[in-house]
Amino acid sequence: MSILSFLHICLVLHISTKISFVDCNMFLFQQNKVNQDSLKLLEKMGGQFPVQCLNEKSNFISLQNLFSSTEFQKENAMMVIQEILQQSFTIFRKIQIQTDWDRSSIAAFQNGLYQQIELLKTWFDGEKKMETTYPQNEDLTRLKVKKYFHVIDTFLEKRQYSRCACEIIREEMRRCFLFIDQLTKRLKKGKQKIEP
Repeated sequence: MSILSFLHICLVLHISTKISFVDCNMFLFQQNKVNQDSLKLLEKMGGQFPVQCLNEKSNFISLQNLFSSTEFQKENAMMVIQEILQQSFTIFRKIQIQTDWDRSSIAAFQNGLYQQIELLKTWFDGEKKMETTYPQNEDLTRLKVKKYFHVIDTFLEKRQYSRCACEIIREEMRRCFLFIDQLTKRLKKGKQKIEP
């Protein structure tokens, strides 16, 4: 009787792991598509980078450099993606009021961000029900992303949301979405290390 119970438990764990893997792969496929759409919308909403803004300086440390030597578990990488999306949504909610960018592109961009944030919340809820342990460095990782976006927010406020400041941030957001793309591809390949 105990051998039969043990086999049943092993079968349930094996099936739930397969389901989680399929869900993760579906999420990564969707994430990749929405990320590519977001990059296109970033380009479309403001057009070409203004020549008069080329001399403007910003000293942002890229997200890629913040995490270049960090080992990520799947949950941490997904959490970084979620935090980037959430912070980007907040930044663009503030920027949209200040710029003359294409409103429909901004709306589509924000809708895409919102859908991805909600999808990640659903994915995390499912994963946390299945997992009993959580990565210990989750708070530190989330804090790094928040600090990065705090620097961006401060930059915009100090420059009073000038056209050039907003354009510089739009370019910086493009780098963020390229980083998300890199994270997503590494998760698809099953690699755990993010490299520059």
